[in-house]
Amino acid sequence: MLSLKQIMLKQIDENLWIIEQPLKFLGLEVGTRMTVIRLAGNSLVLISPIKIDLELQQQLNNLGQVKYLVAPNLFHYLYLEPAQKLYPDAKIVAPPGLAEKQPDLEIDLVFSQDLVKFNDELEYCLFAGFQTFVPPKIAVVNEIIFYHPISQTLIITDSAFNFDRTFPLITQLATRALGSYGVLKSSWLEKIATKDKQRLKQSIERVLQWDFQRVILAHGQIVDSNAKQRLASAYQWLL
Repeated sequence: MLSLKQIMLKQIDENLWIIEQPLKFLGLEVGTRMTVIRLAGNSLVLISPIKIDLELQQQLNNLGQVKYLVAPNLFHYLYLEPAQKLYPDAKIVAPPGLAEKQPDLEIDLVFSQDLVKFNDELEYCLFAGFQTFVPPKIAVVNEIIFYHPISQTLIITDSAFNFDRTFPLITQLATRALGSYGVLKSSWLEKIATKDKQRLKQSIERVLQWDFQRVILAHGQIVDSNAKQRLASAYQWLL
């Protein structure tokens, strides 16, 4: 996995970049990935902001002006407040429920409640019905899934993973046991935690209507081929 000193923005497609950073969850190194999208007028959308140091800040400034700081679900908000201090004119956009979970965050817009259009260059939907198990309880995720039409890219956070041998051995072993190693898939934790399967079925059907060829994930390797078929296969238990 990358060390903090090795982090650089990587261009994936037209007006689309990613950057990775180490992250531990429940003691496992799972890494995390921020996606950067440039809209018309050089406005930037940062999906799932990571820790932004001076070097990264300069790289972002070279791309455009940060206009939106996006929390894609109820778990990926760790660096929102520091990012807001760096970009005080940027708007924080969050999923339903984050304001109640983190009342100190100055949230400007809420997905599914406020009109967030991103100049019509970035589409999104609430992945309704999706839940996970975070010891000791089942948790609502309220994940927002994004679609970047120009690059035919789907951007997801915790609704699927794709771990491989680039991760530490203990992470490989754990994700093998959870069913999310070497394949684009959610773990069995999400499968057993999700109660409203009909609602989740409607959500995945909505996502699969988009014409995407690539999936960018927050955790695991990016999927660059047969992405739509592989995501459909991951949720075949619902379809």
